[in-house]
Parts: sequence; C-alpha cells; structure tokens
Amino acid sequence: MSDGSDKHADRSLTVAAPNTAGRVGARVIDPFKAIINDVMLPYQRADIVANDRFRWNCWSRQTGKSFAKTFRRIVRGIARKRNQFFLSAGGRQSRELMMKARQHCQNLRLAFDWDENTKGMFEGAEFTQLEIRLPEAGIRIVGLPANPETARGFTGDVFLDEFAMHHYDREIWAAMFPSVMRGGGELDVASTPRGKQNKFYELGNNPDWAHQTVTILDAVEQGLPGVDPEALRRAMGDDELYRQEFLCEFIDEATAFITLDMIRACEDEKLPRELDIEALAEHKGDVLIGVDVGRYRDLTVIWALEAIGKQLISRGLIELQGTPFREQYEILCRILACRCVRKAGIDASGLGMQLAEQLTDTFGANRVEGHTFTANLKEAMGGKLRVKMEERSVAVPADRKIRDDLHSVEKSVTIDGHIRLRAGRTEGSHADRFWALALAVYVAADDTGPIECEMGPQRAMAGARRI
Repeated sequence: MSDGSDKHADRSLTVAAPNTAGRVGARVIDPFKAIINDVMLPYQRADIVANDRFRWNCWSRQTGKSFAKTFRRIVRGIARKRNQFFLSAGGRQSRELMMKARQHCQNLRLAFDWDENTKGMFEGAEFTQLEIRLPEAGIRIVGLPANPETARGFTGDVFLDEFAMHHYDREIWAAMFPSVMRGGGELDVASTPRGKQNKFYELGNNPDWAHQTVTILDAVEQGLPGVDPEALRRAMGDDELYRQEFLCEFIDEATAFITLDMIRACEDEKLPRELDIEALAEHKGDVLIGVDVGRYRDLTVIWALEAIGKQLISRGLIELQGTPFREQYEILCRILACRCVRKAGIDASGLGMQLAEQLTDTFGANRVEGHTFTANLKEAMGGKLRVKMEERSVAVPADRKIRDDLHSVEKSVTIDGHIRLRAGRTEGSHADRFWALALAVYVAADDTGPIECEMGPQRAMAGARRI
C-alpha cells in the first residue's frame, strides 16, 4: 500500500512472486512479444507478463492502465481458453474500455465479431452488454457496467476497472467473487485511489494479492512521454487531489466534499435534531425548507433552517422511511401551513416529481420550488452548502448520522475538469440528509425578501399564503 513517501521508483514494480494458478507465462508472451516489447512501457510489461491469479494495480491517471489491462486479459484469455469479463463503473466507461480491447484485437490481427445488446434495467436505467467474440480462440470478452446484477452468474476471468469508483463495490464483490473462484478463475483489479472507505483500499492490504503501484513520477521515469508532473500539479490547483489522482495516495479528506473539520465547526449541541411542527406553527422567524424525497430504499428528509441575518440555523429535521406519498404530502402540508415558512425546495427527480407538483399546486410556485437533480444542479447546490460551512454561517445539530451523511458525499474530477458529487449508501441513507440540507441552503440563497401575503380562499384550508 502506498503511504505517500518519496520512494516512487521502488514501489513502481513491487509485484509478488507468481503463484501456481495457471502457469501460462511463456505461452502468453511468445506470440505477442514484439508488441509487448515495442509498445508497452516497463511497468505495463511487468503487469502483462505477471502470472498471478489475483492482481491489484494502483496506477496514476494518464499512465495507460486500461490500455495495458485490456491487453493482458486478452492474451491471457487466449492462452487459458477462458472467457473474460470487464466490469466498469458505468456504461460510458464500459464502452471506452471495450473500444480499447477492440483496438488490441485489430492490432493483433485477430478475427473477431462485435456485438452489443441491452440486457436489462438497474435502478431505472438500462444497461448494455458489449461483447467481442474471438472464434479462432473460442472465447468471449464481455464488457458491462458494474452493479450487483451484472456481476452475478458468469464463469471466467474478471477485470474490475477503476474499482474504487464503483458505487456498489461490496455488493459487486459479494456477487462476483464466488463465480471467479470456480475453475481457477483469475481476477485483476485496477484503479486510482478514492479514499479508504472502499473494497479497493482493503485489497491493497491483502497478502494473498500481488500488488503494483505506479505513480505519475514512476511512469515518467520509465518513459511515459508528453507528461510534466509539476505542470499537472500546478494546473490542477488542488494538492490533495493531485496526491490522490497522480501520486496514488489514499487520503480520505481528499475525496470528501465537506471535511469532518468543517462539519464539526458547524455543529451545535444545543440545536434540536427533530423538527417540532407544532412549535414551528408558533415560530416568528423566517424558515426555509429542503426536502429530499425517498420511498423504500432511501429516506425522505425534511430539513428546516431559520435565516437570521447571514446565518442559517437548523430548527430540526424529519426523516421518513417507507412512508406512503399521501402521508408525506400531508406532513409537508402541515409544515408549509406554518406562516414562518417562506419557501421550500423539493427534490422533483423521479419519485419526487408528483409530490413537488401537488405541493406547488396547493401552495403556489412562490413558496414551493421543484428541483430536478442534474449533475450541474447538484454541483451548484453542494457548492453553496460548502461555502456556508466554510464560512461557519450554517449551524446543524451535533449528531453522528447527520455528520456521517454530510461527510459521505465525495468529489471527483471529470476529464473535462468539472467537479462531480456522489455518495455511497450507508445505514439506509444515500446522503439524503446532505441533499435536504443543501436544498434548504439553495432556496435560502435565492430568497429575495419578506413575503407580503394574505390568505386566499382556495388555500386557506391548507394554511397557504397568496401573494
């Protein structure tokens, strides 16, 4: 496991001694020796010719790990007469990986067929299986986006691409590993780090695995062209992310969008955790509401913040698990009927769409805003929350579950340089508290001033206000 020290050259080829599972080294290397020697860099060659059953590769970005790993799996699949399964973090990543495999087949002048089929649904989205068939070798190379369904039921060798980035890494591991064990299957796992709270980090400490770490400094030292590590560091402008993405360091706070220190600085033990609707009805301040909608798997979280000058003070939250939407609607009507509630922001993505529309019809668009959670909106919402926490101008209850939820959201940088936010699922929550708080902060930032209103006859029964 890399510890962030300066012994980069020593770590770059730290490969365990080959085990006895499938000694096919010479048969793998000989037919492709020219390409391996002419095209691959030393650290790539070391990985390709290694004869280990279980390999863990922690490589920097821009070092050609997908290029080398797909080549390794193709030539080992041919030599071992075993199907190869590539599981990637998503559909786009799966297609990019399989295009590299297709390129290798063309360069090796292998006869192949290409096929792609929509195989099913997972969490409301279709997933596509991409397949390369090598008729002369009698094997298939199958590419899939990784989820607990696609990881189950196959027999062959497996490559887990960017495994630290997989949303359901433990469920995927539980579904996939027994299949690999049948018939002496091989398993390659490769990724750049993403903190320590994932299976990839754990495997880096497993003595039964062969380990290889390649930083950007290692790669440049061994001949990687066209890369200036110092220029990369300056351009990235974030030393923690640079150490993670290019020096292969496992830094939890490098991936945390909101750090524990930031959260603890905003905690107040005197603040109530639970929102008291009866007390809210008598409250005289200005209150903003954020609602992240769930039903069975995720929580619905309703979070109330009071605006006092530039400060946002939590007045409590309500968490609903498995609550019918009719009851959720009734609870939100009671909250919006409180005259102190100026505005509510509601998650209108998927399950929340109808709830947001009903509340908008009942209370008006000036008091209820439905927000569809696009990647850009999530970045904007999360950014406003982070700024408030950096300024210590938002106060939240001191509570472990809230703290863990706020800390669970991780940042990553896309190829285009955009920040993307994501979170795993812990203790029945998918960062639901984070997004409810972020929505409340977001609508507070857009709130322009006091609402002058009178009760309208059509909304009086619900306690709504009409401009």
